[in-house]
Amino acid sequence: MSTELGRLRTLRNYVDGEFRDAADGRTTEVVNPATGEAYATAPLSREADVDAAMAAAAAAFPAWRDLVPAERQKALLKIADAFEERAEELIAAEVENTGKPIGLTRSEEIPPMVDQIRFFAGAARMLEGRGAGEYMEGLTSFVRREPIGVCAQVAPWNYPMMMAVWKFAPALAAGNTVVLKPSDTTPASTALMADIIGSIVPKGVFNVVCGDRDTGRLMVEHPTPAMASITGSVRAGMSVAESASKDLKRVHLELGGKAPVVVFEDTDIPKAVEGISEAGYFNAGQDCTAATRVLVHESVHDEFVSALAKAASEIKTGQPDDEDVLYGPLNNPNQLKQVSGFIERLPAHAKVEAGGHRVGDKGYFYAPTVVSGLKQDDEIIQQEVFGPVITVQAFRDEDQAVEWANGVEYALASSVWTKDHGRAMRMSKRLDFGCVWINTHIPLVAEMPHGGFKKSGYGKDLSGYGFDDYTRIKHVMTSLDM
Repeated sequence: MSTELGRLRTLRNYVDGEFRDAADGRTTEVVNPATGEAYATAPLSREADVDAAMAAAAAAFPAWRDLVPAERQKALLKIADAFEERAEELIAAEVENTGKPIGLTRSEEIPPMVDQIRFFAGAARMLEGRGAGEYMEGLTSFVRREPIGVCAQVAPWNYPMMMAVWKFAPALAAGNTVVLKPSDTTPASTALMADIIGSIVPKGVFNVVCGDRDTGRLMVEHPTPAMASITGSVRAGMSVAESASKDLKRVHLELGGKAPVVVFEDTDIPKAVEGISEAGYFNAGQDCTAATRVLVHESVHDEFVSALAKAASEIKTGQPDDEDVLYGPLNNPNQLKQVSGFIERLPAHAKVEAGGHRVGDKGYFYAPTVVSGLKQDDEIIQQEVFGPVITVQAFRDEDQAVEWANGVEYALASSVWTKDHGRAMRMSKRLDFGCVWINTHIPLVAEMPHGGFKKSGYGKDLSGYGFDDYTRIKHVMTSLDM
């Protein structure tokens, strides 16, 4: 998994059941965003490394595919148990990756990850298809649901562990083999996962290749994978879709978001502010479903803004071992620059109600921020900030709320806050987003699908729908006369 080299640990690829350096020996430094200091090196993988991983996954596929589902289920259940047993190691690696609070990583990430693996372990034995029947005289038809093959998967840096689970768990459960690339800024927890998973599944079934965006491009363009799956930016998703189109690979894309939070005048404002602020600032707002874009009825706008600004001023960001912080740093200096840039470029009509500045000079921390006075075509309304920034707009009626909520290029998640059941149901129909929460924002469960429309991508994570995405459908027809 890793070795010591002076002060820096050396992370390694995991290919065909063993840890390896990049074939040409190239590495990159990995930085802890809470300190801004390097703590490890990781391989900068290129063609030879990707070739080796794809060859290993392809060689392992037939045997893994042909296991009865109960055997794949057993392997996934063992992985879930092992993640629980080694939770503190995983937490330590993830905190070093991301600078997240230790306590919240323990309580908010390990339990759902383990639950999601166990869910897909069960899904492995629930291969659904139409029942056999005679749709033409003398002939019986039935449907086989089969694994796709080798899956090239790219995970993001905002939830390195959990997004890796969302990738490998349904893929392995369905009988596919995997080549997974973590973000170049957050490879540590994925390397530890490889150590755990590799001790349970046959060699070649699960492989990890570290590297940058060029490494990911090589994976997607490689002729071996039958499917490419990425969680990342819209730009990255478009690049993957374009590359995959050259040989008609299946593509699974979970991309950006700009979640509208529609607050009506009958809402309990204190409860709404509490839920929205937590959902907007959790993980430093580095969440594609974060509650970042509030649309509030004009009659309660001032009251809401005042309460939200007060809540923001009471939220802390800081070092991982500080039990009082809600979130840690932004992931990297480029992300800090991006978030700061949105605030620096605000139009004159906008007002920063809270925050709007970096916190400290060590690490990449940014204050919880509230911005009001915005118009629908403002940059900060239309583009994903991916930071601890909540914007507020005042709307006059339901139609305008719907128009503004839907008036962005993203369509991943949304929420509605109201005591009026009929209004909530109307809004859930009219909002053009893959998820609509009512009087809450951001909870996820393994049984329900997660995925969006428009430039938020296509395909589903979690749920039976997410499992189905990693399978293919075959029609078999047989004559009754033979």
